[in-house]
Amino acid sequence: MAGSVTWPRLRELAAFRTENGCAISLYLNLDPSEVPTPSDAQTRMNAVLGEAAKIDRSELTHDARVGLKSDFQRIERWFDDDFERDGAQGLAIFAAALDNFWDTLSLLEPVPDGVRVGRDFYLSPLVPVIARRDGTIVAVVGREQGQIYRLRAGRLDPIIDQFDEQPGKHDQGGWSQARYQRHIEHLVQDHLKGVAEELDRSRRRLHSPKIVLVCSEETRSEFIDELSKEARDALVGWTQAEAHASPAELLHAVTPVLEQAEAKDEAEAIERWREEAGRGGRASSGWAETLEAASDGRVELLLFQEGTDRPAFRCPKCGRAALEGGSCPLDGTRLERVEAGLDLALHQTLAHGGALWAIRHHEDLAPVEGIGALLRY
Repeated sequence: MAGSVTWPRLRELAAFRTENGCAISLYLNLDPSEVPTPSDAQTRMNAVLGEAAKIDRSELTHDARVGLKSDFQRIERWFDDDFERDGAQGLAIFAAALDNFWDTLSLLEPVPDGVRVGRDFYLSPLVPVIARRDGTIVAVVGREQGQIYRLRAGRLDPIIDQFDEQPGKHDQGGWSQARYQRHIEHLVQDHLKGVAEELDRSRRRLHSPKIVLVCSEETRSEFIDELSKEARDALVGWTQAEAHASPAELLHAVTPVLEQAEAKDEAEAIERWREEAGRGGRASSGWAETLEAASDGRVELLLFQEGTDRPAFRCPKCGRAALEGGSCPLDGTRLERVEAGLDLALHQTLAHGGALWAIRHHEDLAPVEGIGALLRY
């Protein structure tokens, strides 16, 4: 069973470097519109494995060639016997038998087919499919119900399910209509207050930066009044859904809200970068500056236009990245050419604790070759 891609998992992959053999990174597109059936998926995998068979192995040692062959055979067996599609739109496999590494990831968005062999894993295709919305709390609130979910790896996991049944007309007894209505409203208010307190506790416990509310227009204002200031600040939007909607239906309903919040966050990051770059502050622009900053451990947030890439150079000894060839300024080793310069920037950024952002909604990085960064210093 394939796992899900998360930021901690990406950092683990970025930290890996082979000592004995080769690192295989294989990506498979499973977009249902292009790969609707198991037979189509099998055909696609066969084509990727066929591409892998053409990789030049002449410079590898005998043991490395044997390990590489063993890894590709394992990938083929795993896909035939153990892979479960289960709604996945993409698949990533990372293997390095001689260094005792194997990992499979189920992806919620399509990725281009491809296979790379090197000393470390090729990670660029993963960054755009890691949802920044992971960890978001979704609160479904009604006059009687209060359900709280956490979004993880593209699914809503239930946290709290609170139901406070309110009295119906048959319970009125001898009460006056006005008094009875006030009683019901008081019970509803207590219910909303209880759900708001549970939501705030969940927000603090999970360190969640974002909350999406699912409720009626009438309930929204009442419920927001019961939230703490911190919870209101974390609220990024609201929407409505059918009563008794399933988690999958709720996720479909909140997705447009999450996309809007993502675009807003992206715009704020871009604006911060533009201001810093404009005054010559803590920002890099273009490949040369950004690769240098990433190698120095100065990148706080790497920003790159989705799809951008170009060749660059890397020190085979220390991993330092540069736009131009020559010798490593740290150890004098001759730099080697690498086709995927973006992957060098990603590895260096992750290795020094920085964060990554694939820009999807804006074109502001186009004038600087599609890449830049906010810097620590």
